[in-house]
Amino acid sequence: MAKIEPGLKKELEKYGAVDFTACYNCGNCTAVCSLSTEENSFPREMVRCSTLGLQDDIKSSLKPWLCYYCGECTTHCPQNANPGELMMSLRRWLTAKYDWTGLSGLLYKSLPVSIAAMVITALGVIGLAYSQNFNQDAIMHFGHYFEMFAIGTVFAVILLPNLVRMWWYVIGKPKVSVSTKTYLTAFKDLIVHMFTQKRALGCDDNQKRWFEHLILVVGYLSLLFTTVFLDWFKSENLFVILLGYIQSTVVFVVTFDFVGGRIKKNKEVNKHSQPSDWMFVVWLFLMGLTAFLVRLFIDFDIIESNFWMYLFHFMVLVQWAVIIVPFGKWTHFLYRSFAMYFEALKQTK
Repeated sequence: MAKIEPGLKKELEKYGAVDFTACYNCGNCTAVCSLSTEENSFPREMVRCSTLGLQDDIKSSLKPWLCYYCGECTTHCPQNANPGELMMSLRRWLTAKYDWTGLSGLLYKSLPVSIAAMVITALGVIGLAYSQNFNQDAIMHFGHYFEMFAIGTVFAVILLPNLVRMWWYVIGKPKVSVSTKTYLTAFKDLIVHMFTQKRALGCDDNQKRWFEHLILVVGYLSLLFTTVFLDWFKSENLFVILLGYIQSTVVFVVTFDFVGGRIKKNKEVNKHSQPSDWMFVVWLFLMGLTAFLVRLFIDFDIIESNFWMYLFHFMVLVQWAVIIVPFGKWTHFLYRSFAMYFEALKQTK
């Protein structure tokens, strides 16, 4: 028997849900959704589960992750129940449920806590620089190894256990029987969706946003590889230097466009932006821009007299690595990719 939680409505409102209880089940949202089929009702099923407080049903569902928020459901809702924003809020709520540390939920629900976390990490960078007497070589050396350490630690200690919890809610607890062979053969879906997010192409009028996301993912991941494994800031290889410039430019140009959209609120997806949405795009923009400027300062041999630029970049990097990646909206990239994988497992079981 499904467990009903009357308090779920107020809980979801803390994650950004807006007026979803105004839904009277007319079905307009399902009729216009490109993802709806005879077997899958988007997004009406999740609206009903949220209204009734069916937490277990929501946790075992992948539908919030399969939605790419084109905004059509909200545009055509006669009750202004904002079903698209509910789906976005459910993704935030599920992120908090997957997170074994509990920090995702705390940061999503409290802007003061998020600001405090950002300030603490910034002060930590300043404290480190002070302890090293603001020695440029020592701090940049530490920053380079911090990136490598942070990638491995965050994934192994936080993200991997969270993915196991996600698997438990979706596959393990509902006792979905999946063979080892199916896990292996369906793995290609994980790789394909992680790097292409091709399901978004199924949404009407979403091609431009899909393309921007695609080049942003490629730019971000390749910049990460270039800075960490090719040591971009220290490299004297012309190809590596130019490659880093191109990658960082892609990141801050695309995210600048995203920031502009959130400011203009010219699309449904941008009308109810939460602090976590702003932090994700602004910090990613700053990551690309400051990396570009640091390398530029190095090439013009002015980094020593303008070392504040690297310190600012390092602050952004630390905040990104220890707050936004493990606990913020960045995780949607990871969970959505695994949702496609788990969906393939369920379909081929």
